[in-house]
Amino acid sequence: MEEVSGRGMSPENINFDSVPYIKTEVMKDYDPEVYKKAEEVLRAGGLVAFPTETVYGLGGDGLNPSASMKIYAAKGRPSDNPLIVHIGKIEQLRDLVAEVPESAKKLMDRFWPGPLTIIFKKSPQVPYETTGGLETVAIRMPSHPVANKLLSESLVPVAAPSANLSGRPSPTSPHHVIEDLSGRIDLIIDGGDVEIGLESTIVDVTGECPMILRPGFITEEMLEDLLGEIKIDPAILKKPQKDFHPKAPGMKYKHYAPKADLTLFSGDKDEVVSHINALVKEAEAMGKKVGILATKETEGLYQSGEVLSLGEREDEKSISHNLYRMLRRCDEDGLDVVYGEVFYQHDLGLAIMNRLSKAAGYQIIDLKKPE
Repeated sequence: MEEVSGRGMSPENINFDSVPYIKTEVMKDYDPEVYKKAEEVLRAGGLVAFPTETVYGLGGDGLNPSASMKIYAAKGRPSDNPLIVHIGKIEQLRDLVAEVPESAKKLMDRFWPGPLTIIFKKSPQVPYETTGGLETVAIRMPSHPVANKLLSESLVPVAAPSANLSGRPSPTSPHHVIEDLSGRIDLIIDGGDVEIGLESTIVDVTGECPMILRPGFITEEMLEDLLGEIKIDPAILKKPQKDFHPKAPGMKYKHYAPKADLTLFSGDKDEVVSHINALVKEAEAMGKKVGILATKETEGLYQSGEVLSLGEREDEKSISHNLYRMLRRCDEDGLDVVYGEVFYQHDLGLAIMNRLSKAAGYQIIDLKKPE
């Protein structure tokens, strides 16, 4: 996928601090007027936050360059970070993509609607403001009833990254959206807490072999069962170089991070717990407020500090559901420093570690190796 230059897509071209104040309306998903109001906002080039099965999305008309630029500005998001276009009906693909490979047809038949984003070669109709300057477009059909109804009734292809300020933990409840974006967008649809809690899996089908660009609820194992060979982009768990051009959302910049300094530790469970206990004691002696990202299996082993349990280690769905909520708790509770455990990097654990690695700015210490 070739980066398109000369299209004014560099982050410095957006003034994130000059976003005009907008009176944000919050409407319940069961309000009979909510979908009519949302369609009016979208067609007028405005922004609507809405729940999906993964996280809350911040939506604008994906075919309107001005709306896409409003999304970047409202979030404070670098404009070389592509947006995902959400659709409600498969027929909408005709106007958005140049071709539909056989692998994409199989993926859509199996996983749409659902938490899977597919990267296609874009049609001329999709503006570069939406694709981050790329010749490709990321498309998803969500399964959440509110998102599906909004997209199906409005028939507007909706460009929608997560509905949070750029870099912060993604929003899994309407309260997170209100906290980050009230006064910056037109409408928030309150659909309660979301189910999954991690963004969609992203698969690029524009090359010879399908490639996972972002892990999620649809795992590598599921994709291999359907497609056979599949590759994983090496940038998923490694810090990208400065000149790296992201092919999908969340690949380049620090994401999901609490304000506190977060460090992760891997190794034998007892050694990790002992090491974190020692660090907590040192930090508290310096007057710092310390948090620990732990699990049900280890939460009782920590001697002090604020222990934030993500769930049961063997139940990865519980970890994914609680992850962003606990990262936001770090800010709500005014923590200065946070220490956390790592997770297995298979199945849903790969997606969990992808998010945690970025939240920690890739500060991961292997206690089995010299620091």
